[in-house]
Amino acid sequence: MTRRYVLLVATIAAALCGVVVASGFDPQQTVFRGTGDTVRVFVTVLDKNERLATALPRDIFEVRDNGRPQPVTVFDNSPQPIRLIVMLDVSGSMERNLPLLRAASIELFKRLGPDDAAKVGTFGHTIDITPEFTKDPRALQAALPAEIPPDAPTPLWRGIDQAMSAFDPKDDRRHVVLVLSDGKDSPGFTKKFYSQLEIIERATAEEVMIYAIGLRSRSGSPLPMPGVNPMQVLVADLPDPGLGKAAIETGGGYFELSPRDDFGATFARVADELHSQYLLGYAPPARDGKTHKIEVKVSTPGLKVRARKSYVAPRDK
Repeated sequence: MTRRYVLLVATIAAALCGVVVASGFDPQQTVFRGTGDTVRVFVTVLDKNERLATALPRDIFEVRDNGRPQPVTVFDNSPQPIRLIVMLDVSGSMERNLPLLRAASIELFKRLGPDDAAKVGTFGHTIDITPEFTKDPRALQAALPAEIPPDAPTPLWRGIDQAMSAFDPKDDRRHVVLVLSDGKDSPGFTKKFYSQLEIIERATAEEVMIYAIGLRSRSGSPLPMPGVNPMQVLVADLPDPGLGKAAIETGGGYFELSPRDDFGATFARVADELHSQYLLGYAPPARDGKTHKIEVKVSTPGLKVRARKSYVAPRDK
């Protein structure tokens, strides 16, 4: 076999590999690893009935960076592996919802893909996150809370911040935090205060996608006490309004439920979305270390798109 023939075969193989990645098809599953030379954008597309649109062609997508269209150099609609941290609110108001919370989490664990792995975290009196990522449903189920103290607070943003710290920054797989909470953030006076804005900025800089499920609480008393505005009671039973904002800005989804809703179906929906997203990639037009706005559109009428709103561009040394 001549050297020229070997080089020719190698060249053809490389070209075919490039075609496979560009088309989004890979029988062994494509795992795209980003670099500072590529901006990765994971996109969820829904039709008018809120169903996932999963077989769309590349040419209907448009990506804008600070308002300017960018050539899409990566397009992949195969499931990408995820590292998922499920953060569960174990504040006192969640006590009666514990069976629902456990059952829904178990449904989610069943839907992890072969290349996925998860951790379980809780936030209340303390913030606890399991040390290792695993895809073993029994190990994940064993980490779920068995009881909730009735006087526990809701350190919501601090919990999400610690969840982001639990990812390995060298692991280039998708990092996703799924948080379920029914209350407003109660930061306390002995811990560092974290704001919604700080969490969004950190998630943007570290490419963490936040999914949030806000639970409308069951008020302890059916009627407000004398002198209490009924509207204040209603608002008090609503989840933190910042949850939806954090999810939208980072490209995740937000779902608001009541205790009568199907928790398991919603957790399953999150898993289905994560496995049905499109990966778009493009070269950053400027390596200036600044925050750039991202806008993703599709040309097909009637489709809705969710993707992260911004990224921090790399900076040349």
